[in-house]
Amino acid sequence: MKTVLLIEDDLALRENTSEILELSNYEVITASNGLIGVSQAEKFLPDIILCDIMMPKLDGYKVLEKLSNNKNTKYIPFVFLSVKGQVQDIRKGMNLGADDYITKPFTEEDLLSVIEKRLAKASVLHESVTDGNTITAEPYDEEIKTLNDLKNYFDDYGILFEFNKNDIIYRQGDHSNFIYLINEGAVKCYQIDEQGKELITALYKEDDLFGFTSFIHNVPYKETATAIEDIKLFAISIIEFKNILNNNHKVVLEIIELLADNLSTLKEQLLQMAYSSVNKKTAATIVRFAEKLNHKPGETIKISRSDLASVAGIAPETFIRALTIFKNSGIIKTDGKNFKVVDLEKLKKIK
Repeated sequence: MKTVLLIEDDLALRENTSEILELSNYEVITASNGLIGVSQAEKFLPDIILCDIMMPKLDGYKVLEKLSNNKNTKYIPFVFLSVKGQVQDIRKGMNLGADDYITKPFTEEDLLSVIEKRLAKASVLHESVTDGNTITAEPYDEEIKTLNDLKNYFDDYGILFEFNKNDIIYRQGDHSNFIYLINEGAVKCYQIDEQGKELITALYKEDDLFGFTSFIHNVPYKETATAIEDIKLFAISIIEFKNILNNNHKVVLEIIELLADNLSTLKEQLLQMAYSSVNKKTAATIVRFAEKLNHKPGETIKISRSDLASVAGIAPETFIRALTIFKNSGIIKTDGKNFKVVDLEKLKKIK
C-alpha cells in the first residue's frame, strides 16, 4: 500500500481528501500546516506528498525547499494544491522543483489521476543517489528512437499546463527546469533589449518542442515565452530530459537536427532584418507566421501588429504602413485588429 502525506490547513478539505484516498487503498498521513508536514515527511518518508501553497507558519514553497534540501526526502514526488487561476503561484512552485499540481476545487478523478501518474513516473524513472549528489535513472521501458517517440513520452508522462492568451509561460532569467511540447495553441519567445524593445526570436505551434537551454549546465532561460493564444503544454523536467538522452542515443541526432533547423531559421530572420526592404520584411514576416502556424489563404491571422513588427525588426508604425500598401494592392484584407492573406503567392514575391 502506497503512503500519501497530505499537508492542508483547511480541515474540511483535509478530511474529505483523506477519505477519498483511503477509500482508494492509500495509507494517508495528514498535517495541518507546513511545519508539521515537514516533520511528518522526514519521519514517515511517504511515497508522495500533496501540499497546499498558502498555509500559516510555513507555506508550501518553504515546505518544498526544506524537503528538497534533505537527502532522504528530496526525491519524493511533490504535488502542489493550488486555487484555480493562480497561474503565477503554480509557475513559481514548478520552478522550485515540484512534480505536479492540482487546482482546487478538484474532482476525485483529477486527484487520483495525478497521484497515479506521479507514482507511475517515480517507478519508471526511479532515482537513486550515489556519491552524495550524482543522480542516475532507470531507462524508460520503451526505447525512444525518434522525435515522434519523444513526443509520445511527453504526452504520456509530462505535466499538463494550461495558459490563457498573453500569459507568460516563463521569463528570461527564470530557472530552466522544463522542456515543453505544445499540445494546443501557439507560443512566441522574445528578448528585450536595453532600450526596452522586444525582439521575437521564435514562434512555435502545436506539436513543437521549446524551452531548450543547456543539456550540460543549469542555466536560466535566455528569453521569455508567452502564449499567443490559449494553449495546453506538456512539460518534463530538464533532469528527466537529460536522462532520456543518456539512455536513448538514437533520438539525440534528431534533437541536434531540430536545433540546427531552429538556428538556421533565426539566421534567416537576422539577415532579413539587416538587408531586406521594409515591404520585403513585412511580407516575409506575414508569410513566415502564416506557414509556421499552418494558416491558409483567407484565414484570419490573430496576432498583434506589434508582435509581427518585432519579428520583422521594424517599428510598428512602419509595419502598419506596409500593411496598408498590401491592403490597397488586394494582397490582404483587414478585419479590425486582425487581417487575412488573400494572395499568399503574391506576398511571397514582394521585393
